[in-house]
Amino acid sequence: MEFSATSRRLGLFSAAATAVLIAAYAATLALGLLSLGSPEQPIGDPQYALLEILIIVMMPVVVALMIAVHAWAPAPLRALSLAAVVFMTLLALVTSTLHFVILTLGRRPEFADEPWPLILTFRWPSVAYAVDIVGWNIFFALAMVCAAPVLGGRGLEMWIRRLMITSGVLAFAGLAGVATDDMRWRFIGIVGYVPVFLVVVILLGIMFHRTEPDGEGSS
Repeated sequence: MEFSATSRRLGLFSAAATAVLIAAYAATLALGLLSLGSPEQPIGDPQYALLEILIIVMMPVVVALMIAVHAWAPAPLRALSLAAVVFMTLLALVTSTLHFVILTLGRRPEFADEPWPLILTFRWPSVAYAVDIVGWNIFFALAMVCAAPVLGGRGLEMWIRRLMITSGVLAFAGLAGVATDDMRWRFIGIVGYVPVFLVVVILLGIMFHRTEPDGEGSS
């Protein structure tokens, strides 16, 4: 395995930053949900705007995290880790663009009337909701499923592998919301890419910390 000091630093930074951002997102989401008078109501500002910003900021560091996993991966398995990087990049492109558009345009007066709500809101059915599902329930899930076999060892690697598979499977399972036309089923996917992925990220950070780079002066 060739794992440079620069790759290790990237892994440590991206794991720490991703963990902090996911925790902040989960806390903001919980506060937003608790503030609602009814489950049918959408989350309002300032929580809603903060959620959008956190997702946009999170995406580059999540991609960096997958790049660090690719750098760590044994050479025979790097095709899989590269696929994970590609799928995570697709997620980042889709969800960053979507949430930036919603944050900057979604509440402007010009978009207040029909048919714009069917495009820019997160109430099902809408175009924005469907695009977000493609990102998180397909691209994210594929990234986790592709990255998991790269961690073929025992102990910590085994736990990361199992949790990556769990995260990916739960994300895929969230597609049941589309199949049943009931978005309550999508909460299964949210469990996969929020709390389970948070544990994956923390364990990846520990793994990078324990991995000695190839030469102290390597970059």
